[in-house]
Amino acid sequence: MTSVNITTTENTITVNEGDATVVTVATQGPQGPTFSSSGTTLNDSSKVDGSVVYYDSTSATFKADSTTTKLTLVNGGNF
Repeated sequence: MTSVNITTTENTITVNEGDATVVTVATQGPQGPTFSSSGTTLNDSSKVDGSVVYYDSTSATFKADSTTTKLTLVNGGNF
Protein backbone atom coordinates (compact mmCIF):
# COMPACT_ATOMS: atom_id res chain seq x y z
CA MET A 1 0.00 0.00 0.00
CA THR A 2 1.35 3.42 -0.98
CA SER A 3 0.31 6.54 0.83
CA VAL A 4 1.45 10.12 0.46
CA ASN A 5 0.55 12.76 3.00
CA ILE A 6 1.37 16.40 2.29
CA THR A 7 0.74 18.99 4.96
CA THR A 8 1.45 22.47 3.64
CA THR A 9 1.16 24.24 6.98
CA GLU A 10 3.98 22.13 8.41
CA ASN A 11 5.95 21.74 5.16
CA THR A 12 6.34 18.00 5.69
CA ILE A 13 5.87 15.07 3.37
CA THR A 14 5.50 11.52 4.57
CA VAL A 15 5.80 8.59 2.17
CA ASN A 16 5.17 5.07 3.40
CA GLU A 17 6.22 2.45 0.87
CA GLY A 18 8.32 -0.69 0.86
CA ASP A 19 10.33 0.19 -2.26
CA ALA A 20 12.70 3.13 -2.72
CA THR A 21 10.73 6.23 -3.67
CA VAL A 22 11.77 9.59 -5.06
CA VAL A 23 9.56 12.51 -4.09
CA THR A 24 10.14 15.90 -5.69
CA VAL A 25 8.47 18.95 -4.23
CA ALA A 26 8.52 22.36 -5.85
CA THR A 27 6.90 25.58 -4.76
CA GLN A 28 6.57 28.77 -6.74
CA GLY A 29 9.02 31.38 -5.54
CA PRO A 30 8.47 35.11 -5.35
CA GLN A 31 7.92 36.95 -8.61
CA GLY A 32 10.53 39.38 -9.82
CA PRO A 33 9.87 43.01 -10.64
CA THR A 34 7.81 43.89 -13.70
CA PHE A 35 9.60 44.70 -16.94
CA SER A 36 9.04 48.43 -16.53
CA SER A 37 7.60 50.78 -13.96
CA SER A 38 5.12 52.10 -16.54
CA GLY A 39 3.72 48.66 -17.37
CA THR A 40 5.16 48.72 -20.91
CA THR A 41 5.78 45.31 -22.45
CA LEU A 42 8.69 43.84 -24.39
CA ASN A 43 8.05 42.13 -27.73
CA ASP A 44 11.08 39.99 -28.53
CA SER A 45 9.34 37.38 -30.70
CA SER A 46 11.43 38.45 -33.75
CA LYS A 47 14.76 38.80 -31.95
CA VAL A 48 17.97 37.75 -33.71
CA ASP A 49 21.60 37.59 -32.65
CA GLY A 50 22.71 41.15 -31.92
CA SER A 51 19.22 42.64 -31.54
CA VAL A 52 19.08 45.98 -29.72
CA VAL A 53 16.07 46.77 -27.54
CA TYR A 54 14.31 49.99 -28.56
CA TYR A 55 11.01 51.72 -27.81
CA ASP A 56 8.38 51.86 -30.56
CA SER A 57 5.83 54.59 -29.77
CA THR A 58 3.40 53.39 -32.46
CA SER A 59 2.81 50.10 -30.65
CA ALA A 60 3.76 51.48 -27.20
CA THR A 61 6.14 48.55 -26.63
CA PHE A 62 9.82 47.90 -26.35
CA LYS A 63 11.04 45.72 -29.20
CA ALA A 64 14.02 43.53 -30.03
CA ASP A 65 14.00 42.45 -33.67
CA SER A 66 16.07 42.10 -36.84
CA THR A 67 15.40 45.71 -37.87
CA THR A 68 17.57 47.27 -35.18
CA THR A 69 20.73 45.32 -34.42
CA LYS A 70 24.23 46.21 -33.35
CA LEU A 71 25.25 45.80 -37.00
CA THR A 72 22.69 48.36 -38.23
CA LEU A 73 23.76 51.02 -35.75
CA VAL A 74 26.19 53.40 -37.44
CA ASN A 75 27.84 56.60 -36.37
CA GLY A 76 25.20 59.31 -36.99
CA GLY A 77 22.61 56.75 -38.06
CA ASN A 78 18.90 57.17 -37.66
CA PHE A 79 17.75 54.70 -35.04
